[in-house]
Amino acid sequence: MDPAIDFNALYKPFDTVLMGRKTHETMTRLGGTGAMPGMDVVVFSRTLAPATHDGVRITAEDPGQIVAALKKEPGKDIWLFGGGSLFRTLLDAGVVDSVEIAVIPVLLGSGIPLLPPGASTKLVLADHKVLQKSGIVVLSYALPRSKRYAPDIAIRYIRKPKAKGPKTASGKTAVKRTPRTVKRSATARR
Repeated sequence: MDPAIDFNALYKPFDTVLMGRKTHETMTRLGGTGAMPGMDVVVFSRTLAPATHDGVRITAEDPGQIVAALKKEPGKDIWLFGGGSLFRTLLDAGVVDSVEIAVIPVLLGSGIPLLPPGASTKLVLADHKVLQKSGIVVLSYALPRSKRYAPDIAIRYIRKPKAKGPKTASGKTAVKRTPRTVKRSATARR
């Protein structure tokens, strides 16, 4: 856990969460129902029986078609919360608009790959943040082939570090003033 991460701000842009069966089962093994408060959860599985309960819908339908339909509906953004195989399927279906990767400073000798083998996908760096306390690096990328391509998908859930520097006569930190700029912000939305 890094104190710079504002989890409320992390969840705020989303109202729909996608996950694969393994991620869903991990969440339920930890004592939950797989539901996420304030969000609709869609679990894609070829082995679990289709069902709807407690804000969770389990489906065996085609993930690309389901997500394409969800993107046409009004609402907030859609978050692929887990599942490398599901990520590959949605990437191949062309419904992924952005990818955010957190590089955590731990060396592993083995593990689960980010996604299974398949076609390569070009990404365009949109934003990055370095969390000084933990050493985590968060990278945000846009997919240029997406119809909803947005070159500046900003990472908005990292709290800014408190300013350090010389103190003024009143004891407050002196801040160097720079000219103001206007930045156009666009996000890939449904």
